Amino acid sequence: MTDPRIVIVGTGPAGVRAAQAVVEAGLRPTVVDEGRRDGGQIYRRQPDGFKRPYSKLYGTEADKAQALHSSFDALRPHIDYRPDTLAWNHTAGELHVVSNGEPATLAYDALLICSGATDRLMPVPGWHRAGCYSLGASQIALKAQACAIGSQVVFMGSGPLLYLVASQYVQAGAKVAAVLDTAPARKPWKALIGLLARPTLALRGLGLIRSLRAAGVPVLQGATPVQIDGDDALGVQAVTVRTAQGQPRRFECDAVGLGWHLRPETQLADLAQCEFAFEPLSRQWLPRIDEDGRSTTKGVYLAGDGTRILGADGAEAAGRLAALAALSDVGHAAGQAAFRAQAPHLRGTLAQMDRFRQGLVHAFPWPHQQAATLPDDAMVCRCESVTAGELRRCVTELDSQEVNRAKAFSRVGMGRCQGRFCGHAAAEVIAHTCRIPIEQVGRLRSQAPVKPLMMNTREVQP
Repeated sequence: MTDPRIVIVGTGPAGVRAAQAVVEAGLRPTVVDEGRRDGGQIYRRQPDGFKRPYSKLYGTEADKAQALHSSFDALRPHIDYRPDTLAWNHTAGELHVVSNGEPATLAYDALLICSGATDRLMPVPGWHRAGCYSLGASQIALKAQACAIGSQVVFMGSGPLLYLVASQYVQAGAKVAAVLDTAPARKPWKALIGLLARPTLALRGLGLIRSLRAAGVPVLQGATPVQIDGDDALGVQAVTVRTAQGQPRRFECDAVGLGWHLRPETQLADLAQCEFAFEPLSRQWLPRIDEDGRSTTKGVYLAGDGTRILGADGAEAAGRLAALAALSDVGHAAGQAAFRAQAPHLRGTLAQMDRFRQGLVHAFPWPHQQAATLPDDAMVCRCESVTAGELRRCVTELDSQEVNRAKAFSRVGMGRCQGRFCGHAAAEVIAHTCRIPIEQVGRLRSQAPVKPLMMNTREVQP
């Protein structure tokens, strides 16, 4: 009897721990990763030859980053590792990938999608100017290119990543002009209850805020974005906000890092025909999974931030649990034994992580009301230059009360990012204009390829 074919997408915390579980069971999985090196986004590795110490690159997460990297280094001889490889489509029982322009099809018995997350972005007037980046892009510049996004940077948004990236910039010696958090300083009771599920981590977050203030960085909480000032020639020049007390504040800068939490990368799950459900708490559509990571599509398992934003620790636990569930389901004896022994503890860990996640969502809410107040000339979709006014026109004149209908008329979400950056905000604009609940607007449907591909331009010989 041949060994079951296990394919894993991603080498972030979830993907590495999933691969580790499969190797421990005596199998050799195929591990596909779009990146050049392992670590995912949070533990992204430096390019070869870069020598910044872990303490400077990852700050409070240095030990965890080093542990994950060491684990993957030990796994490499035991896996079919395919870096620089994009998983771009899925058909029944097959994952379609491309590397250096060469396509391949990977048949599988179990597919573990550990696709991670991207920044969740809310448009701000002027965010289309040169010098505006997501928090994730700001982090990539620091880790993978060893540079800052500007000589004087403002970070604006909300959530733990806002403070983590700002702290990493300070650690690297960059000039941080301000950290502007749209969440109020006073947290609701539901937030505090959730955050107490992981008190050490909550205190670490408070420590990041204290360290930023100790470094002389202005930290404003309860800020309302007004405008990213600048011009087409010079790009970003300043950020204007209103304080929690309603006073205008302007911060000179030449770059802005933006982000409001994260959104799961769900395109592959969508192409695999997994079912989705709307989560009112975070106001977004998430794939349906059971407690072990099984999706509604047989043989497809989802783990890590690509399913629920539970942080790196939660992703590690989810990746291992999903891998053990997959091994058990394909009838692998060693995997079944490991699943029976380890699943209860891993489920308990994930339940604790999810309570903390819910606390974070209450503490740092998605500012959906900002979409309602966007001026008509504010850009929503930067790829296709679709404004808030154009989306409102699609509703009022073309009866576009569903986001895919608005997409057809306006091209919102049709650009390079495929709706990753504009999709959530576009839905909020439509919902407010229609005066309907956000879940009735629906979600952007995914299409293959999940990201733009280079066309093979080699001549075909007759």
